[in-house]
Amino acid sequence: MPRFAANLSMMYTEHPFPARFAAASADGFEAVEYLFPYAYEAAALRRLLDEHGLRQVLFNAPPGDWDAGERGTAALPGREAETRAGVERALEYAAALGCPRVHVMAGLVPAGTTAAEAARYRDTYLANLAWAAERAAAAGVDILIEPINHRDMPGYFLHRQAEAHAIVRELGTTALGVQLDLYHCQITEGDLTTTLRRDLPTGRVGHLQIAGVPDRHEPDTGELDIRHLFDVIDELDFEGWIGCEYRPRAGTSEGLGWFDDYRGAHA
Repeated sequence: MPRFAANLSMMYTEHPFPARFAAASADGFEAVEYLFPYAYEAAALRRLLDEHGLRQVLFNAPPGDWDAGERGTAALPGREAETRAGVERALEYAAALGCPRVHVMAGLVPAGTTAAEAARYRDTYLANLAWAAERAAAAGVDILIEPINHRDMPGYFLHRQAEAHAIVRELGTTALGVQLDLYHCQITEGDLTTTLRRDLPTGRVGHLQIAGVPDRHEPDTGELDIRHLFDVIDELDFEGWIGCEYRPRAGTSEGLGWFDDYRGAHA
């Protein structure tokens, strides 16, 4: 049966961030993810996890200047020292929180980038990921990369599943994997059932995420047959977590009918 993690950056925003752990636990979640932990001391987050019986399963490495619009630095030439310092900081938090996976964001590529420039971005990305994976492997942590759709994040370096899997294969380390967000994948390329059946058995997918398409609300809204997709994931014996990275329409707990129904049907 799929296991679900509440995304505390998008869910339970009716509560202050520290109170979201209690709310997620009260609603039956056993794990959490969120974008970034760095505004809080790792020890304080560890206490919240322990107090509410939760596991931390994912967060992102520092992305550059998020408030200024940056969305990662790993593919950006000239930002290598910053990227690697950010990975080191993320691994410190991962150790304190018992978190097995860290997402490293690639960054945005300017419109009009030439083929030669694009090759330089890719070379930078691969070099940083190889370094990050080596450091992470020593700490027992996996580095993940995520294709993100260009509607929500125009110019993001990585946006197709095949590109991500090619990078993981090229680098050839088990400490690097793919974060498959079904929301982003549906917008960019669709064919989700085939994608799951093709990619999950490879072992390269370390984490899944869900949201309704097209509005990023509850996963049972919009064009996806989420129960079918859950059954496919179950059929494939995926052992990772499914992050619920969506924006509730009108109160997080009030919109969890899909979660309660699925758990009830598989109790």
